[in-house]
Amino acid sequence: MLPILILAAGQSRRMRGADKLLQDVDGVPLLQRQCAIALAVSDDVRVALPPAPHPRYDVVAGLPVDVVPVPDAAEGMGVSLRRVFATLSPGTPYAMLLLADLPDLTVPDLHAVKQAVQTHPDALIWRGATPDGRGGHPMIFAASLFPDIAKLDGDDGGKSVVRAAGTRVHHVCFDDNRARHDLDTPEDWAAWHAARADRLT
Repeated sequence: MLPILILAAGQSRRMRGADKLLQDVDGVPLLQRQCAIALAVSDDVRVALPPAPHPRYDVVAGLPVDVVPVPDAAEGMGVSLRRVFATLSPGTPYAMLLLADLPDLTVPDLHAVKQAVQTHPDALIWRGATPDGRGGHPMIFAASLFPDIAKLDGDDGGKSVVRAAGTRVHHVCFDDNRARHDLDTPEDWAAWHAARADRLT
């Protein structure tokens, strides 16, 4: 079973008081939606959350996911990565990392990256990418990289680990920018909703 680790411990600082992970996507909060696509791919889903109490705990309550509180989440993404990867059992061969703020990713996208582990076994990292090959999410890391992730701190979101993997990073190119299209501000969300409404009309 491939563990899927969802990073949802950030502070949404650029949302000016709102929480981007509680924004509505298809009638449910974004965080719940991300948990749903992960659960469609794996029975082992773990969600890194800020310290309780926090409204995000209500969103995942009742879902078959394991919550990983990150008491020092304010120190940066590297801390969240380190803590959620630390929950993996010894002998786990791979783990998928999924950012919670990418609302256009789909279940087939996750399956495509998962399948790449089998079709490109010489890689150490497999990741979603844009049509022009810019790396994004989701990402799968081989176990040999877990010790490097355990050393992350501050705002290092794993870029140092990716750089160290060198040419052993395999990109799974999607047909648009959804591997990198995160929404960080109210303006981002307004534009996304408007564009989505146009596509549906």
